[in-house]
Amino acid sequence: MRKLLLLTVPFFVWACSSTQKEEALTWSQKMVESHGLVDFYCNRHHQAELGTTGWDYVSGLVANSVLQAWTLYPEKTEYYDAVKAFADFSTNEDGTMILNTKGETALRKDNIDDLPAGRIYFTLYKEEMKRGNTKDAERYKTAANLIRNTLKYNHARIAEGLPGTGGFYHKASYPNQMWLDGLYMGSTTYADWQNAFGKEDEADNVESWSDIALQFKTLHHYTYNAEKQLNYHAWSANPKDENSFWANQTEPFLGASKEFWGRGMGWYFAALVDVLEFMPKDHADYEAVLAIYNEVAAGLKRWQDQESGAWYQLLQYDATVAADGKGDIINGETYNVGTASNYLEASCSCIFTYAYLKGIRLGLLDKTIYEPVAEKAYKGLLNTFIRENETGTHIVQSCASAGLGPAKNLSRTGTINYYLCGKDITVVENEGKAIGTFIMASVEYERRSK
Repeated sequence: MRKLLLLTVPFFVWACSSTQKEEALTWSQKMVESHGLVDFYCNRHHQAELGTTGWDYVSGLVANSVLQAWTLYPEKTEYYDAVKAFADFSTNEDGTMILNTKGETALRKDNIDDLPAGRIYFTLYKEEMKRGNTKDAERYKTAANLIRNTLKYNHARIAEGLPGTGGFYHKASYPNQMWLDGLYMGSTTYADWQNAFGKEDEADNVESWSDIALQFKTLHHYTYNAEKQLNYHAWSANPKDENSFWANQTEPFLGASKEFWGRGMGWYFAALVDVLEFMPKDHADYEAVLAIYNEVAAGLKRWQDQESGAWYQLLQYDATVAADGKGDIINGETYNVGTASNYLEASCSCIFTYAYLKGIRLGLLDKTIYEPVAEKAYKGLLNTFIRENETGTHIVQSCASAGLGPAKNLSRTGTINYYLCGKDITVVENEGKAIGTFIMASVEYERRSK
Protein backbone atom coordinates (compact mmCIF):
# COMPACT_ATOMS: atom_id res chain seq x y z
CA MET A 1 0.00 0.00 0.00
CA ARG A 2 1.22 3.44 -0.88
CA LYS A 3 2.55 5.21 2.21
CA LEU A 4 1.47 8.77 2.90
CA LEU A 5 3.50 11.46 4.61
CA LEU A 6 0.86 12.56 7.07
CA LEU A 7 0.80 15.48 9.42
CA THR A 8 0.47 14.31 12.98
CA VAL A 9 -1.15 17.48 14.29
CA PRO A 10 -4.95 17.07 14.56
CA PHE A 11 -7.16 19.55 12.81
CA PHE A 12 -9.14 21.48 15.37
CA VAL A 13 -11.70 23.16 13.15
CA TRP A 14 -14.34 23.99 15.68
CA ALA A 15 -12.85 27.20 17.01
CA CYS A 16 -15.08 30.24 16.86
CA SER A 17 -13.47 32.19 14.03
CA SER A 18 -15.56 32.55 10.89
CA THR A 19 -12.60 31.43 8.77
CA GLN A 20 -12.37 28.09 10.56
CA LYS A 21 -16.13 27.58 10.41
CA GLU A 22 -16.06 28.24 6.70
CA GLU A 23 -13.23 25.74 6.27
CA ALA A 24 -15.25 23.06 8.09
CA LEU A 25 -18.02 23.38 5.51
CA THR A 26 -15.73 22.26 2.69
CA TRP A 27 -14.52 18.94 4.09
CA SER A 28 -16.78 16.90 1.83
CA GLN A 29 -15.34 18.61 -1.23
CA LYS A 30 -11.79 18.14 0.01
CA MET A 31 -12.30 14.42 0.41
CA VAL A 32 -14.15 14.03 -2.89
CA GLU A 33 -11.34 15.71 -4.76
CA SER A 34 -8.53 13.97 -2.88
CA HIS A 35 -9.92 10.42 -2.76
CA GLY A 36 -13.45 10.24 -4.13
CA LEU A 37 -12.83 10.91 -7.80
CA VAL A 38 -9.38 9.27 -7.78
CA ASP A 39 -6.94 7.30 -5.63
CA PHE A 40 -8.84 5.15 -3.14
CA TYR A 41 -8.85 1.55 -1.99
CA CYS A 42 -11.58 -1.07 -2.29
CA ASN A 43 -10.78 -3.79 0.24
CA ARG A 44 -7.07 -3.00 -0.09
CA HIS A 45 -7.17 -2.93 -3.92
CA HIS A 46 -6.02 0.45 -5.21
CA GLN A 47 -8.33 2.29 -7.62
CA ALA A 48 -6.86 5.07 -9.72
CA GLU A 49 -10.08 6.64 -10.98
CA LEU A 50 -13.74 6.33 -9.99
CA GLY A 51 -15.04 6.30 -13.55
CA THR A 52 -13.16 3.11 -14.46
CA THR A 53 -13.48 1.30 -11.13
CA GLY A 54 -15.22 -2.04 -11.25
CA TRP A 55 -18.66 -2.69 -9.73
CA ASP A 56 -18.34 -3.32 -6.01
CA TYR A 57 -20.10 -2.23 -2.82
CA VAL A 58 -17.08 -0.13 -1.84
CA SER A 59 -16.71 1.66 -5.17
CA GLY A 60 -20.50 2.04 -5.15
CA LEU A 61 -20.35 3.62 -1.71
CA VAL A 62 -17.72 6.09 -2.88
CA ALA A 63 -19.75 6.87 -6.02
CA ASN A 64 -22.93 7.39 -4.03
CA SER A 65 -21.15 9.70 -1.59
CA VAL A 66 -19.73 11.74 -4.47
CA LEU A 67 -23.24 11.99 -5.89
CA GLN A 68 -24.54 13.21 -2.52
CA ALA A 69 -21.85 15.89 -2.52
CA TRP A 70 -22.93 16.92 -6.02
CA THR A 71 -26.55 17.32 -4.90
CA LEU A 72 -25.32 19.78 -2.28
CA TYR A 73 -22.84 21.49 -4.62
CA PRO A 74 -24.37 21.16 -8.12
CA GLU A 75 -21.81 23.56 -9.54
CA LYS A 76 -19.28 20.73 -9.08
CA THR A 77 -20.29 19.13 -12.37
CA GLU A 78 -17.18 16.96 -12.38
CA TYR A 79 -18.64 15.06 -9.43
CA TYR A 80 -21.75 14.09 -11.39
CA ASP A 81 -19.75 13.30 -14.50
CA ALA A 82 -17.48 10.91 -12.61
CA VAL A 83 -20.41 8.99 -11.13
CA LYS A 84 -22.14 8.82 -14.52
CA ALA A 85 -18.92 7.48 -16.01
CA PHE A 86 -18.80 4.82 -13.28
CA ALA A 87 -22.40 3.83 -14.07
CA ASP A 88 -21.80 3.76 -17.82
CA PHE A 89 -18.65 1.68 -17.37
CA SER A 90 -20.64 -0.90 -15.41
CA THR A 91 -23.93 -0.99 -17.34
CA ASN A 92 -24.58 -2.52 -20.74
CA GLU A 93 -26.24 -0.61 -23.54
CA ASP A 94 -29.86 -1.26 -22.60
CA GLY A 95 -29.44 -1.65 -18.83
CA THR A 96 -30.27 -5.35 -18.76
CA MET A 97 -26.88 -6.33 -17.34
CA ILE A 98 -24.58 -4.95 -14.66
CA LEU A 99 -21.02 -5.60 -15.77
CA ASN A 100 -17.80 -6.41 -13.97
CA THR A 101 -14.40 -5.47 -15.40
CA LYS A 102 -14.38 -8.67 -17.47
CA GLY A 103 -17.64 -7.78 -19.20
CA GLU A 104 -19.53 -10.48 -17.30
CA THR A 105 -22.46 -10.06 -14.95
CA ALA A 106 -21.47 -8.34 -11.73
CA LEU A 107 -24.51 -9.68 -9.87
CA ARG A 108 -23.34 -12.98 -8.43
CA LYS A 109 -26.00 -15.42 -7.25
CA ASP A 110 -27.31 -14.60 -3.76
CA ASN A 111 -24.58 -12.08 -3.02
CA ILE A 112 -26.17 -9.10 -1.30
CA ASP A 113 -22.92 -7.09 -1.46
CA ASP A 114 -23.34 -6.78 -5.24
CA LEU A 115 -26.50 -4.67 -4.98
CA PRO A 116 -25.94 -1.32 -3.20
CA ALA A 117 -23.79 0.28 -5.90
CA GLY A 118 -27.07 0.43 -7.81
CA ARG A 119 -28.31 3.19 -5.53
CA ILE A 120 -26.66 5.70 -7.86
CA TYR A 121 -29.13 4.81 -10.62
CA PHE A 122 -32.03 6.63 -8.98
CA THR A 123 -30.36 10.04 -8.93
CA LEU A 124 -28.89 9.49 -12.39
CA TYR A 125 -32.33 8.57 -13.73
CA LYS A 126 -33.92 11.72 -12.36
CA GLU A 127 -31.13 13.97 -13.61
CA GLU A 128 -31.00 12.50 -17.11
CA MET A 129 -34.79 12.75 -17.41
CA LYS A 130 -34.49 16.39 -16.37
CA ARG A 131 -31.87 16.90 -19.07
CA GLY A 132 -34.04 15.25 -21.71
CA ASN A 133 -31.66 12.31 -22.09
CA THR A 134 -34.40 9.69 -21.98
CA LYS A 135 -32.22 6.98 -23.51
CA ASP A 136 -29.77 6.94 -20.62
CA ALA A 137 -32.53 7.58 -18.09
CA GLU A 138 -34.46 4.50 -19.19
CA ARG A 139 -31.24 2.50 -19.20
CA TYR A 140 -30.63 3.43 -15.58
CA LYS A 141 -34.22 2.61 -14.64
CA THR A 142 -33.92 -0.79 -16.29
CA ALA A 143 -30.72 -1.48 -14.36
CA ALA A 144 -32.38 -0.38 -11.11
CA ASN A 145 -35.32 -2.69 -11.85
CA LEU A 146 -32.90 -5.55 -12.42
CA ILE A 147 -31.21 -5.04 -9.06
CA ARG A 148 -34.43 -4.67 -7.07
CA ASN A 149 -36.11 -7.65 -8.72
CA THR A 150 -33.01 -9.79 -8.29
CA LEU A 151 -33.24 -9.15 -4.56
CA LYS A 152 -37.02 -9.38 -4.15
CA TYR A 153 -37.71 -12.41 -6.32
CA ASN A 154 -34.47 -14.34 -6.82
CA HIS A 155 -32.27 -13.85 -3.76
CA ALA A 156 -32.11 -16.81 -1.36
CA ARG A 157 -34.10 -16.44 1.85
CA ILE A 158 -34.30 -18.33 5.12
CA ALA A 159 -36.81 -21.09 4.46
CA GLU A 160 -39.99 -21.92 6.33
CA GLY A 161 -39.37 -24.15 9.32
CA LEU A 162 -36.36 -22.13 10.46
CA PRO A 163 -36.43 -19.03 12.66
CA GLY A 164 -36.28 -15.82 10.65
CA THR A 165 -38.26 -17.16 7.69
CA GLY A 166 -38.05 -14.72 4.78
CA GLY A 167 -34.79 -13.07 5.80
CA PHE A 168 -32.32 -12.55 2.96
CA TYR A 169 -29.13 -14.63 3.03
CA HIS A 170 -26.06 -12.46 3.29
CA LYS A 171 -24.39 -14.55 0.59
CA ALA A 172 -24.72 -18.01 -0.90
CA SER A 173 -21.57 -19.02 0.98
CA TYR A 174 -23.29 -18.06 4.24
CA PRO A 175 -26.51 -20.11 4.08
CA ASN A 176 -29.31 -19.08 6.45
CA GLN A 177 -27.20 -16.22 7.80
CA MET A 178 -28.13 -12.57 8.13
CA TRP A 179 -25.47 -9.95 8.88
CA LEU A 180 -25.94 -6.34 9.98
CA ASP A 181 -23.97 -5.33 6.87
CA GLY A 182 -26.59 -6.92 4.64
CA LEU A 183 -29.35 -4.58 5.76
CA TYR A 184 -27.44 -1.70 4.18
CA MET A 185 -26.51 -3.70 1.11
CA GLY A 186 -30.00 -4.93 0.31
CA SER A 187 -32.76 -3.11 2.13
CA THR A 188 -31.67 0.44 1.31
CA THR A 189 -31.53 -0.34 -2.41
CA TYR A 190 -34.94 -2.00 -2.16
CA ALA A 191 -36.32 1.07 -0.34
CA ASP A 192 -34.85 3.47 -2.92
CA TRP A 193 -36.65 1.55 -5.66
CA GLN A 194 -39.96 1.54 -3.80
CA ASN A 195 -39.68 5.28 -3.32
CA ALA A 196 -38.81 5.95 -6.95
CA PHE A 197 -41.01 3.45 -8.78
CA GLY A 198 -43.06 1.43 -6.29
CA LYS A 199 -46.12 3.65 -6.27
CA GLU A 200 -47.03 2.34 -9.72
CA ASP A 201 -48.49 -0.77 -8.02
CA GLU A 202 -50.07 0.09 -4.66
CA ALA A 203 -50.64 -3.47 -3.40
CA ASP A 204 -47.12 -4.56 -4.29
CA ASN A 205 -45.72 -1.39 -2.71
CA VAL A 206 -47.36 -2.13 0.65
CA GLU A 207 -46.15 -5.74 0.56
CA SER A 208 -42.63 -4.69 -0.41
CA TRP A 209 -42.34 -2.25 2.48
CA SER A 210 -43.48 -5.08 4.76
CA ASP A 211 -40.73 -7.23 3.27
CA ILE A 212 -38.15 -4.52 3.95
CA ALA A 213 -39.38 -4.10 7.52
CA LEU A 214 -39.23 -7.87 8.04
CA GLN A 215 -35.47 -7.80 7.51
CA PHE A 216 -34.97 -5.29 10.33
CA LYS A 217 -37.47 -6.86 12.70
CA THR A 218 -35.94 -10.29 12.21
CA LEU A 219 -32.31 -9.34 12.63
CA HIS A 220 -32.98 -6.99 15.51
CA HIS A 221 -34.89 -9.68 17.36
CA TYR A 222 -31.98 -12.13 17.18
CA THR A 223 -28.99 -9.78 17.53
CA TYR A 224 -30.02 -6.98 19.90
CA ASN A 225 -28.59 -7.23 23.41
CA ALA A 226 -30.81 -4.98 25.53
CA GLU A 227 -28.34 -4.92 28.41
CA LYS A 228 -25.49 -3.66 26.23
CA GLN A 229 -27.84 -1.78 23.85
CA LEU A 230 -25.87 -3.10 20.89
CA ASN A 231 -26.38 -5.61 18.07
CA TYR A 232 -24.12 -8.59 17.48
CA HIS A 233 -22.50 -8.58 14.05
CA ALA A 234 -24.45 -11.49 12.58
CA TRP A 235 -26.93 -14.29 13.21
CA SER A 236 -27.43 -17.77 11.82
CA ALA A 237 -30.83 -19.44 11.67
CA ASN A 238 -28.98 -22.77 11.61
CA PRO A 239 -26.09 -22.39 14.08
CA LYS A 240 -25.09 -26.05 13.79
CA ASP A 241 -24.26 -25.63 10.09
CA GLU A 242 -20.50 -25.88 9.49
CA ASN A 243 -20.45 -22.38 8.05
CA SER A 244 -21.81 -21.05 11.35
CA PHE A 245 -18.99 -22.33 13.55
CA TRP A 246 -18.64 -18.80 14.96
CA ALA A 247 -22.23 -18.68 16.26
CA ASN A 248 -23.45 -19.12 19.82
CA GLN A 249 -24.76 -22.66 20.18
CA THR A 250 -26.90 -22.02 23.26
CA GLU A 251 -29.32 -19.44 24.57
CA PRO A 252 -29.33 -16.56 25.12
CA PHE A 253 -28.59 -15.22 21.64
CA LEU A 254 -28.62 -18.64 20.00
CA GLY A 255 -27.07 -18.28 16.55
CA ALA A 256 -25.67 -14.80 17.18
CA SER A 257 -22.01 -13.94 16.83
CA LYS A 258 -20.06 -13.01 19.94
CA GLU A 259 -18.95 -9.38 19.56
CA PHE A 260 -20.29 -5.94 18.64
CA TRP A 261 -18.31 -4.78 15.59
CA GLY A 262 -18.30 -1.06 14.85
CA ARG A 263 -18.74 -0.94 11.10
CA GLY A 264 -21.34 -3.71 11.13
CA MET A 265 -23.45 -1.56 13.42
CA GLY A 266 -22.66 1.43 11.24
CA TRP A 267 -24.13 -0.24 8.17
CA TYR A 268 -27.18 -1.18 10.23
CA PHE A 269 -27.69 2.31 11.69
CA ALA A 270 -27.34 3.94 8.28
CA ALA A 271 -29.69 1.40 6.71
CA LEU A 272 -32.36 2.27 9.25
CA VAL A 273 -32.24 6.02 8.60
CA ASP A 274 -32.02 5.58 4.82
CA VAL A 275 -35.05 3.30 4.80
CA LEU A 276 -37.06 5.51 7.17
CA GLU A 277 -36.43 8.48 4.91
CA PHE A 278 -38.77 6.95 2.34
CA MET A 279 -40.91 4.44 4.22
CA PRO A 280 -44.57 5.57 4.25
CA LYS A 281 -45.43 6.80 7.72
CA ASP A 282 -48.85 5.17 7.52
CA HIS A 283 -47.40 1.73 6.85
CA ALA A 284 -48.16 -0.80 9.59
CA ASP A 285 -44.47 -1.45 10.23
CA TYR A 286 -43.22 2.13 10.23
CA GLU A 287 -43.36 2.60 14.00
CA ALA A 288 -41.56 -0.71 14.60
CA VAL A 289 -38.66 0.28 12.32
CA LEU A 290 -38.53 3.76 13.86
CA ALA A 291 -38.37 2.22 17.34
CA ILE A 292 -35.44 0.03 16.28
CA TYR A 293 -33.63 3.06 14.90
CA ASN A 294 -34.08 4.92 18.17
CA GLU A 295 -32.87 1.93 20.19
CA VAL A 296 -29.72 1.76 18.08
CA ALA A 297 -29.20 5.52 18.40
CA ALA A 298 -29.48 5.33 22.19
CA GLY A 299 -27.03 2.45 22.41
CA LEU A 300 -24.40 4.09 20.25
CA LYS A 301 -24.73 7.28 22.28
CA ARG A 302 -23.89 5.23 25.37
CA TRP A 303 -20.72 3.76 23.82
CA GLN A 304 -19.35 6.93 22.22
CA ASP A 305 -15.86 7.67 23.51
CA GLN A 306 -16.30 10.83 25.56
CA GLU A 307 -12.77 12.12 25.06
CA SER A 308 -12.53 11.82 21.28
CA GLY A 309 -16.19 11.70 20.23
CA ALA A 310 -15.39 8.70 18.03
CA TRP A 311 -16.13 4.99 18.46
CA TYR A 312 -13.96 1.90 18.87
CA GLN A 313 -13.54 -1.03 16.50
CA LEU A 314 -15.14 -3.22 19.18
CA LEU A 315 -17.84 -1.00 20.59
CA GLN A 316 -18.18 -2.22 24.17
CA TYR A 317 -14.46 -1.92 24.98
CA ASP A 318 -11.87 0.82 25.10
CA ALA A 319 -8.15 0.73 24.30
CA THR A 320 -7.35 -1.22 27.47
CA VAL A 321 -8.77 -4.35 25.82
CA ALA A 322 -6.40 -6.26 23.55
CA ALA A 323 -6.07 -9.61 21.82
CA ASP A 324 -4.83 -12.24 24.27
CA GLY A 325 -1.64 -13.34 22.46
CA LYS A 326 -2.86 -16.94 22.36
CA GLY A 327 -5.21 -16.80 19.40
CA ASP A 328 -8.25 -18.95 18.64
CA ILE A 329 -8.09 -22.72 18.32
CA ILE A 330 -10.51 -24.14 15.74
CA ASN A 331 -10.37 -27.82 14.80
CA GLY A 332 -6.90 -28.07 16.30
CA GLU A 333 -5.51 -25.12 14.32
CA THR A 334 -4.56 -21.76 15.85
CA TYR A 335 -5.61 -18.48 14.28
CA ASN A 336 -5.53 -14.75 15.08
CA VAL A 337 -2.47 -14.70 17.30
CA GLY A 338 -1.44 -11.22 18.43
CA THR A 339 -1.66 -8.60 21.12
CA ALA A 340 -3.10 -5.62 19.22
CA SER A 341 -5.26 -3.26 21.27
CA ASN A 342 -8.75 -2.06 20.48
CA TYR A 343 -8.66 1.28 18.62
CA LEU A 344 -10.80 4.20 17.52
CA GLU A 345 -11.99 3.25 14.03
CA ALA A 346 -12.70 5.72 11.22
CA SER A 347 -15.37 4.11 9.08
CA CYS A 348 -17.79 3.24 11.87
CA SER A 349 -17.30 6.67 13.44
CA CYS A 350 -18.06 8.32 10.10
CA ILE A 351 -21.18 6.32 9.34
CA PHE A 352 -22.55 6.73 12.87
CA THR A 353 -22.08 10.48 12.49
CA TYR A 354 -23.91 10.41 9.16
CA ALA A 355 -26.82 8.43 10.59
CA TYR A 356 -27.18 10.75 13.60
CA LEU A 357 -27.04 13.93 11.51
CA LYS A 358 -29.48 12.63 8.94
CA GLY A 359 -31.88 11.37 11.60
CA ILE A 360 -31.85 14.76 13.28
CA ARG A 361 -32.46 16.50 9.95
CA LEU A 362 -35.41 14.22 9.14
CA GLY A 363 -36.93 14.65 12.60
CA LEU A 364 -36.49 10.96 13.46
CA LEU A 365 -34.35 11.68 16.52
CA ASP A 366 -34.81 14.06 19.44
CA LYS A 367 -32.54 16.96 18.54
CA THR A 368 -32.03 18.03 22.15
CA ILE A 369 -30.60 14.60 23.01
CA TYR A 370 -28.65 13.77 19.88
CA GLU A 371 -27.39 17.11 18.54
CA PRO A 372 -24.54 17.13 21.13
CA VAL A 373 -23.69 13.53 20.21
CA ALA A 374 -23.52 14.37 16.51
CA GLU A 375 -21.48 17.53 17.01
CA LYS A 376 -18.99 15.75 19.26
CA ALA A 377 -18.82 12.95 16.70
CA TYR A 378 -18.13 15.20 13.72
CA LYS A 379 -15.47 17.09 15.63
CA GLY A 380 -14.02 13.70 16.54
CA LEU A 381 -13.78 12.68 12.90
CA LEU A 382 -11.77 15.74 12.01
CA ASN A 383 -9.49 15.60 15.03
CA THR A 384 -8.91 11.85 15.14
CA PHE A 385 -8.86 10.62 11.56
CA ILE A 386 -8.31 13.47 9.08
CA ARG A 387 -4.81 14.48 8.01
CA GLU A 388 -3.66 16.94 5.37
CA ASN A 389 -0.38 17.32 3.53
CA GLU A 390 0.85 18.48 0.16
CA THR A 391 -0.94 15.56 -1.57
CA GLY A 392 -4.37 16.37 -0.20
CA THR A 393 -6.81 15.30 2.51
CA HIS A 394 -6.48 11.78 3.90
CA ILE A 395 -8.34 9.55 6.32
CA VAL A 396 -6.52 7.11 8.57
CA GLN A 397 -7.26 4.26 10.96
CA SER A 398 -9.89 2.23 9.14
CA CYS A 399 -10.50 -1.51 9.42
CA ALA A 400 -9.98 -2.95 5.94
CA SER A 401 -12.60 -5.71 6.23
CA ALA A 402 -14.18 -8.20 8.59
CA GLY A 403 -16.48 -11.20 8.26
CA LEU A 404 -17.50 -14.50 9.80
CA GLY A 405 -16.49 -17.84 8.27
CA PRO A 406 -17.46 -19.63 6.10
CA ALA A 407 -16.23 -23.16 6.82
CA LYS A 408 -13.40 -22.78 4.31
CA ASN A 409 -12.08 -19.77 6.27
CA LEU A 410 -11.86 -20.83 9.90
CA SER A 411 -9.77 -17.80 10.84
CA ARG A 412 -12.84 -15.55 10.80
CA THR A 413 -13.99 -16.57 14.26
CA GLY A 414 -15.80 -13.43 15.41
CA THR A 415 -13.75 -13.20 18.61
CA ILE A 416 -11.87 -10.26 20.11
CA ASN A 417 -8.69 -11.85 18.76
CA TYR A 418 -10.16 -11.93 15.26
CA TYR A 419 -11.44 -8.35 15.14
CA LEU A 420 -8.09 -7.03 16.36
CA CYS A 421 -5.58 -9.47 14.78
CA GLY A 422 -7.34 -11.31 11.96
CA LYS A 423 -5.47 -11.59 8.68
CA ASP A 424 -8.11 -9.47 6.90
CA ILE A 425 -8.41 -6.89 9.71
CA THR A 426 -5.56 -4.68 8.53
CA VAL A 427 -5.72 -1.07 9.74
CA VAL A 428 -5.44 1.03 6.59
CA GLU A 429 -5.67 4.59 5.29
CA ASN A 430 -7.73 6.03 2.44
CA GLU A 431 -9.99 2.99 2.35
CA GLY A 432 -13.19 3.59 0.38
CA LYS A 433 -15.43 2.55 3.25
CA ALA A 434 -14.00 5.40 5.32
CA ILE A 435 -13.79 7.86 2.43
CA GLY A 436 -17.39 7.35 1.38
CA THR A 437 -18.81 7.50 4.89
CA PHE A 438 -16.76 10.59 5.74
CA ILE A 439 -18.10 12.38 2.65
CA MET A 440 -21.64 11.37 3.59
CA ALA A 441 -21.22 12.62 7.16
CA SER A 442 -19.69 15.88 5.93
CA VAL A 443 -22.49 16.45 3.42
CA GLU A 444 -25.04 16.02 6.19
CA TYR A 445 -23.13 18.39 8.44
CA GLU A 446 -22.74 20.97 5.69
CA ARG A 447 -26.45 20.83 4.78
CA ARG A 448 -27.15 22.66 8.02
CA SER A 449 -25.53 25.81 6.67
CA LYS A 450 -27.18 25.71 3.27
